[in-house]
Order: sequence, then structure tokens, then C-alpha cells
Amino acid sequence: MLDWKEIPETQGATMMIKKGIAFAVAAACLAWFATTPSADAQTARRTVTVKHPPIANPGDASWSPQQNIVDSKRYEQMLRTNPAFRKARMQKECGGITIPELRESCLASFNQG
Repeated sequence: MLDWKEIPETQGATMMIKKGIAFAVAAACLAWFATTPSADAQTARRTVTVKHPPIANPGDASWSPQQNIVDSKRYEQMLRTNPAFRKARMQKECGGITIPELRESCLASFNQG
């Protein structure tokens, strides 16, 4: 082992400077490796878009705006006059919501209008 007392003052200072520079270079390299994404990470972030033809129901071909208005009015009338229908729609539309605030908001939307 090297005894610091045997090294002249200038050699000791030079060694300390060299060790400091080596440490700084090593730290810079480590930081660069840690922050540079690897090639595997870059390929894993690619987005794949899957395109498919539009999904259509058999009744969609004869859809008309006028019929949509009629159906909407019939739906709203059923919500107002048929408690069983209203309860079933509330359960179907809001039943799967697990976040309490969102579920309450969904249920409250049935009281609007």
C-alpha cells in the first residue's frame, strides 16, 4: 500500500486531480447510460394501428334522421312513464361504474330533462 507521507506534495496533488477527473468522467458516463433509452425500449414504444371495416348492424342501412328522432322521443317517454324501464336503463348504463362520483353523476343524468 502506498503511504501518502512518502509522496512529494506535487505528486500527491496531481494524483488527487487525476482521481477527481477519473471520477467525474465515470459519473458522466454512468449518467449518460442511465438516461439514454436502449434500442429495445425504443422499439417497444411503437404504436400499431389496426384498421378494420366499419361495424354495421342490419338495421343501419335504412337509418334515417327522422326515425332517429321518433325513436329518441319514444325512449324518453318510456323513461318518464315506465319505472321498470327506467330502473333497468339506470342499472345497464350506470351499474358497471365503480367510481362513486362517476356513478352518482350517471344516475343524476337520468333526473335531467
